[in-house]
Amino acid sequence: MVSRHRMNKQMKLHILNGYIQFIYLIEDHHGLMLLDGCSRADVKQVCKFIKYELERPLTDLKLIVVTHMHPDHAGGAHKLRAITHAKIAAHPGTRTWYTGIAGRTAHAIDVALTWWVAGRLGKPKRKVWYPPLLQPDILLQEGDTLPEFSDFKVHYTPGHTNHDISVLHVPTQQLYVADLVVKVKGELVPPYPLCHPNQYKQSLEKVASMNVETLYCAHVKPIKNPSHILSGMLEKAPSFPKNHWYSFKRRVIGKLRSRA
Repeated sequence: MVSRHRMNKQMKLHILNGYIQFIYLIEDHHGLMLLDGCSRADVKQVCKFIKYELERPLTDLKLIVVTHMHPDHAGGAHKLRAITHAKIAAHPGTRTWYTGIAGRTAHAIDVALTWWVAGRLGKPKRKVWYPPLLQPDILLQEGDTLPEFSDFKVHYTPGHTNHDISVLHVPTQQLYVADLVVKVKGELVPPYPLCHPNQYKQSLEKVASMNVETLYCAHVKPIKNPSHILSGMLEKAPSFPKNHWYSFKRRVIGKLRSRA
């Protein structure tokens, strides 16, 4: 299933249903841009859509923006670059997120969680393993404009990880925030894991203050005039981290206390 939105007279936004997330593909007259690197399982779908639906050569994909390093956002980036010769743009923190023993363990857990989510969605188990260390061509910081797509501006919105970025289409005030907002049992909630709760609250406040017209999320349908929703989510935002390590420590401490 594909939905299409016109951002201006020349630019279109195509939203594809990916393996476990929405895929956002920007089409302009001079080229294409992916707002996230998808999962490894989405690579063929993206290539087929460009080649057969848009009837454009794969080399028209000029830029792949990676908002953070989780499997459904960075998993297909290297493979798509190898096929299309597109550039990968990301925050510097993507290069070190999964480093070391703890990082490799977190990477394996996140891959397993991708399969778990796919199972909950009734999807078969597919190849989602990908390199844990991203090798971006372009490093992005707060306020940067995207190369070849100068109407798009980068905003640093950490919390889910320490390197999350969002991408704003300035002329129309439409913002892609990846996993800043997710939906569980029909309710809009903060994402899991949530590694930096204080930064997450600051990111919510920042995006709410921008008064964007439409908010695009990786796991939620587009939200119109989202400022009040984002402000309300501040009340749900936790004060302590929610991640694999924190949950493990709580279980261990709980068991030790129960035996004392």
